[in-house]
Amino acid sequence: YTFLPHSALLSFEEITRLAAVFAGLGVKKLRLTGGEPLLRRHLEVLVGQLAALRDADGQPLDLTLTTNGSLLARKAQALAGAGLKRITVSLDALDDATFRAMNDVDFPVADVLAGIEAALAAGLSPVKVNMVVKRGANEGEIVPMARWFRDHYGAAVVLRFIEYMDV
Repeated sequence: YTFLPHSALLSFEEITRLAAVFAGLGVKKLRLTGGEPLLRRHLEVLVGQLAALRDADGQPLDLTLTTNGSLLARKAQALAGAGLKRITVSLDALDDATFRAMNDVDFPVADVLAGIEAALAAGLSPVKVNMVVKRGANEGEIVPMARWFRDHYGAAVVLRFIEYMDV
């Protein structure tokens, strides 16, 4: 992939200004997604700016971040301190080999699980976990994932199954 140069990215102030316009027009939910948003330096500054925004009725916006979880253990507390209330983590398998094959990443599932723990400890709950299910790749992980999250976290983690769409 060819990535944009940093100078071509919107600044945090530009993102916040756009989000404020959207909120004034009735938007009530903001989702920070990626790529991987936690790779953006000083993301907690942006979270703080967005958390300060209000919708047209004067209510705080529903601000959520979706991450692969690789850096979440290090950043969960700062994100919560900046005003983030909830987080969604993408995790397609508990088995390292299946996880790495599905996502072409070079970090273990343990890093993602540590991130989920940190998010819960920071008060980012409930944590939502998105599992993309792909026939022939990870459908054997559905039951182990469901059992793992039920047994370890109960209602503190919401596991969601998403159909793989080859686009």
